[in-house]
Amino acid sequence: MKTKTQYNTIGIIANTTKENVNLVVSELIKKLQKNNFHFLLSNSLLKQKEIITKEIKKSSFVSDDKLCKNSDLIISIGGDGTMLTTAYKAQFYDKPVLGINYGKLGFLAEANINQIDVLIDEIKRNSIKIEERILITAEVIGHKVERLFAINDIVIDKGGWPKMIELELVVNNEYVTTFSADGIVIATPTGSTGYSLSIGGPIVSPLTDAITLSPISPHSLTVRPIVLPSNQEILIKADSLHKEILVNCDGQRVFAFSPPLKIKITKSKRSLKLVRTSLTSYFETLRSKLLWGIDLRKRSGNNLE
Repeated sequence: MKTKTQYNTIGIIANTTKENVNLVVSELIKKLQKNNFHFLLSNSLLKQKEIITKEIKKSSFVSDDKLCKNSDLIISIGGDGTMLTTAYKAQFYDKPVLGINYGKLGFLAEANINQIDVLIDEIKRNSIKIEERILITAEVIGHKVERLFAINDIVIDKGGWPKMIELELVVNNEYVTTFSADGIVIATPTGSTGYSLSIGGPIVSPLTDAITLSPISPHSLTVRPIVLPSNQEILIKADSLHKEILVNCDGQRVFAFSPPLKIKITKSKRSLKLVRTSLTSYFETLRSKLLWGIDLRKRSGNNLE
């Protein structure tokens, strides 16, 4: 019989640029202490130590790497950007992440700040579920750079060049096509509701084992997004008359390479572990935050017939 994981130590990473985030962290700490949880705080919160609470020992503030290594569960407080940063660090230590939205959209977050009590209760009762999602990784051939990892997407684009770049796509050593575009977005199912969606890519259920490729402003009406099995190796060759081509991971880690660029993208051996509770579901989030499938004419009460 498989024993359920006990979540005794909670790591907390927060976006310190958000106004009054220290008050949210302080409230969370009080509730964790009341429920006999241990906790670790990101060093980024050290400057706000006196504001959060004077009773916290300095040893509770640690580097993000140490926090991820020694926590059973990590709570991210902020928007989707904070969640992506936290999840990127946590995946190296195989630790689950729970997002509390203190930003704008908060699509990846599990709950809002007014739902902290419910979250703590479910963690304490061990009734949470861990949802595993695929990550993608990339090897940049011919350049001395460490392997890239992305939770949402890897984007290849023209950078500051005003003209299009040429992209050649090869899947499992089979030539697919060559086209001109501003770039291409290679997205996980988690990232399908991000940049990929805004350029016409499909919404993909987060538990789907697939990778989507969506061209950015292609110079052809016949070049459309494509969905591939995640076990296939994707090789993209990009060329430009400009001095560099940009590659960014999750919109946060940006690299510039001299053309021609060859990048090999595959599914990572590691997965992203997201904490799921009874508070919401994926399709409910689609409806409430992206208004997916909602007829705004009916919501506003307008009769256009």
